[in-house]
Amino acid sequence: MEYCLGDQQVIINFSDFFCKNEVEVLNSECFSKIWEKFLHHIDKIQKQDVLKIIRFTPNPEHDFVQLFKLILEFDLEEICQFHPYYRKILEHRDILYGLIEDFYDYWRRLARYGVVYAKSNLEGIESQSFTNAMDTFTNIVLQTYRTISQKVYGEKFAIYRSLPAGINAGLLISKNIWMKPTSPYAFLGSVAALEQVVIRPPFISYSTKNKRTGIYQEVFENPLEKIGIFQAEDFYCYQAYVGDSLAYVYFHKDFLAHGIALCNLFDFVSLTKCQGKKPDLLYIFGADIVGDSIFYYDKIEDIYLGIAPHDVSVDYFGYMKKMLLTLHNVKMIDQGYLPLHGACVSLLLRNGTKKNIVFVGDSGAGKSESLEALSEIAGDFISEQITVFDDMGTLKIDQGKILAYGTEIGAFVRLDDMTAGYAYREMDRAIFMNPDRPNSRLVVPIATHPQIMKGYPVDMILYANNYENVSPEIRFFESAEEAEEVFVCGRRHAKGTTQENGLVESFFANPFGPVQRKEQTMKLIHTYFDRFFNQNTKVGEIYTKLGILGLEQEGPRQAALKLSEFLKSE
Repeated sequence: MEYCLGDQQVIINFSDFFCKNEVEVLNSECFSKIWEKFLHHIDKIQKQDVLKIIRFTPNPEHDFVQLFKLILEFDLEEICQFHPYYRKILEHRDILYGLIEDFYDYWRRLARYGVVYAKSNLEGIESQSFTNAMDTFTNIVLQTYRTISQKVYGEKFAIYRSLPAGINAGLLISKNIWMKPTSPYAFLGSVAALEQVVIRPPFISYSTKNKRTGIYQEVFENPLEKIGIFQAEDFYCYQAYVGDSLAYVYFHKDFLAHGIALCNLFDFVSLTKCQGKKPDLLYIFGADIVGDSIFYYDKIEDIYLGIAPHDVSVDYFGYMKKMLLTLHNVKMIDQGYLPLHGACVSLLLRNGTKKNIVFVGDSGAGKSESLEALSEIAGDFISEQITVFDDMGTLKIDQGKILAYGTEIGAFVRLDDMTAGYAYREMDRAIFMNPDRPNSRLVVPIATHPQIMKGYPVDMILYANNYENVSPEIRFFESAEEAEEVFVCGRRHAKGTTQENGLVESFFANPFGPVQRKEQTMKLIHTYFDRFFNQNTKVGEIYTKLGILGLEQEGPRQAALKLSEFLKSE
């Protein structure tokens, strides 16, 4: 299939067909279908001046495409002689120009993806490289638009804007057959696996939902048997490291924007590194199942399996991210490690001292905001700052020391609580989600996989308290029992990032693994916190005040100031 057109996105198969010039753009079936959808849009919003010239023709879906082709080749005066309705349309050139601009904007508002099959023998991009093909297509679209609009405008433009008018993201795809023909996972063998991805920033996506609700329930019968019709051609596979776990994420094309966002959050694993390898974690996002998202541990294959339905209820990136973290965390607990919902930063001070600080707290507790504030006020006393994890990490005991490891190479940041300039500083590499809505987010890379997996000795661990207006902004606990009471309670003022509101509690501030493995997690908490105090690790509480009205930005800043003062005094 040359293309797949949905309500908000278009996927173009460059291996089947690749437009090499403006004429081929206008001759393509994809262009005609998008023009047809645009006309329905114009009719729906009842833009009267545009409707007026559209109705000059008996068949606007066909006739206007023909007009655009003629504008490429002929002068407008000549075109007026070809047919009376062309003359009537060109008598209203200002409205026609506006129509062309509206159509161009309509095209650019679609999420646009280009797909190339690796080692394809089909006609299409021929010998052009994958990345060059993306650039070429962008230039052809721009040239088509400029030629037509400039002729209708009547004179050459003095200013040209090279807008991202081509593909938002390009996918080079292949296959990864990692299962045996008799395996219960054999039906996934025909799914296209990502070999390479090209993203054209700024990448902006919109989803039906703008917050996540609930937790993931474990089931004890393999849910693969409950999946209905599975059409492999509708799915793509993203291979990633979630911490040290190899994960395969099979996502439906309707959720392609969320799949692309994974590139900024989890370290991509090329097919050359994982070809034929069985994953530790497997997630099917957009499966034909009834009910909520669930997960299952396949003991026979030793795979932690998550499944989400093909439903608008999960059309939010948080549902993709948090299931992967749940699968990873459950695996860590089963192996005797302690997963944390929080953030960790490794600091190299100007005096040569290294400090590794862990923040623990549920969504909206102020972890990311405090780290960002620390970066802004650090001044000269910090030489280097590495974010080990921004949302989820794991504690492991190695040779008697407690080390912190990350799971993600990126951050899923809530923009509402960040400083005004944060989004602009990250625009060149961030993926924006629902930027004009409440709980708007961006996904931005912040570290490399070797960095987050290095293992950092924990010097200080702080619970992020966002609901109490307390000064000084840091206090330390005297005993493991006192600390555990606060950390296990997991109290915070919910910021509306999930279904929760007001003052709430969650076990160990982590509904993604520890809740599903409560008894095992409590034993691990006792073990790790006893060791913290035996090793004189500082364990305390930091008051971010993020949940207090009016202190959303000043609160994390005050907390960061107090932390920096403490580090300077050590």
